[in-house]
Amino acid sequence: MSELNEILKAWRHELHRHPETAFEETRTAAFVAERLREMGIEVHTGIGGTGVIGRLKVGDGHKVVALRADMDAIALTETGTVSYKSEYEGKMHGCGHDGHVTTVLGAAKLLSESRDFNGTAQFLFQPAEEPGKGAHAMIDDGLFERFPMDEIYGQHNNPAYPAGTVNICKGGFASCEDNFKIEIHGRGGHASAPEKTVDPMVIAAQIILALQTIPSRNAGAFQPVVVSCTELFTDGAHNAIPSNVTILGDCRSYSKEMQALIETRMRDLVEHICQAYGATWDFLYTHEFAPTVNWDEQVDAVIQAGSHVLGEEKVNGNCSPFMASEDFGAFLEKVPGAFFFMGGAVGDESRDMPLHNSCFDYNDDTLETGAQVFAQLVRERLAR
Repeated sequence: MSELNEILKAWRHELHRHPETAFEETRTAAFVAERLREMGIEVHTGIGGTGVIGRLKVGDGHKVVALRADMDAIALTETGTVSYKSEYEGKMHGCGHDGHVTTVLGAAKLLSESRDFNGTAQFLFQPAEEPGKGAHAMIDDGLFERFPMDEIYGQHNNPAYPAGTVNICKGGFASCEDNFKIEIHGRGGHASAPEKTVDPMVIAAQIILALQTIPSRNAGAFQPVVVSCTELFTDGAHNAIPSNVTILGDCRSYSKEMQALIETRMRDLVEHICQAYGATWDFLYTHEFAPTVNWDEQVDAVIQAGSHVLGEEKVNGNCSPFMASEDFGAFLEKVPGAFFFMGGAVGDESRDMPLHNSCFDYNDDTLETGAQVFAQLVRERLAR
C-alpha cells in the first residue's frame, strides 16, 4: 500500500473517531483547515456555519474547478468493532462522509505537490448534508459570490458497486426529496356507532391508496416517481373513532416539473376525497432536497478522467440513477457539474454493509483511488 494511502487512512480514522452531526462539525472543520494550510493552500472558514473553502491557484488561468466533500455524521450509535470506532455516543460516520472529506483532502495534497494545471482548484467542505441544509447554508452565505467557480464535482461512496469503480450517468442522478403532511379533520365518536361520525380513518385509507395513482397514472412510464406514506397519527382510542388523522410522507422524483405535478395532484386528491366524505383538511408540501441533475459535458469529463486513472473497464458511464437524495443538487442548479459513485464493495458480506447501517465502515482501499480521480479531473479541466 502506498505512503499516500497510509496517510489518508490515518486521516480518515481520526475523523471516524470524532463524528459530528449537522452544523456541529467544528472539530472536523478545524482538522480540514489545518491539513489544507499544511499543504500551502489558502483557507477560508465559517462558510455557511462550519463550511471550509480551500483555494489553490496555479499559473495565470482564470477558470475555477471545485471539488466538494460533505463533513457531517449521522445520529446513530456505532455497533461495529473497528479499532477507530466512534468515541461519541449516538453519532457515527455511517454514511462515509469521513471518507469523502479524506478523498478531497487527498486530491488537494496531490495537486498541491504537482501543481500541474493552470487555474484554480477549489476544495469545498460542506456541513449538514444529511438534513439537506448545508449546501443552501453555504449558498445563502454568498458562496458563489465570494468564491466563484466554473464547475463543481462531487462523489459518494457506494458499497453496492465494486471497489475501485466510477459510476455515473447523465441527467437525473439522485432524486429530490419532498415531504408532505396531510391533516384530516372529521367528527369522532364511539366505535359502535360509526354512522354518527365523519370517520377520518376511512378517509385516510382512501387517500393513502389514491396517492399511489400519482406514480402509476400521472407520471409517464419512464419518469421515476415514488410516493410513500410513512407515518399515521390519530387522536382516537381502540374503542373510539378519532376526530383527526395526520398522514406524513415522502416523495421522490428527478425534475421540478414532476415535483409540481405531484404536489398538484396530491392536493387535488386530498381536497376532493375529504369533500366527498364531509371532512375538512390541511395540506403542507415542502421541498427538502433538490434533485441532483448531472450536466452532460461534466459527466463526460468524469468518464474521461476516471478512465485515465482506472481504465475504461472500471468506469460505468450509464449507471442507474438512485432514488435517495443528495443536497449536491443545490450546487448543480447554480453551476455546471457532476456527481458520481465511487464503488466500495469488496465482495464480503460481513464487510459490505449498506449506508446508514450501524456497522458500516468506509473502504480505506478506495481513498487514494478517489483522490487520484479527482486530481486527474482537475488537471484535465484546467489543462495548461
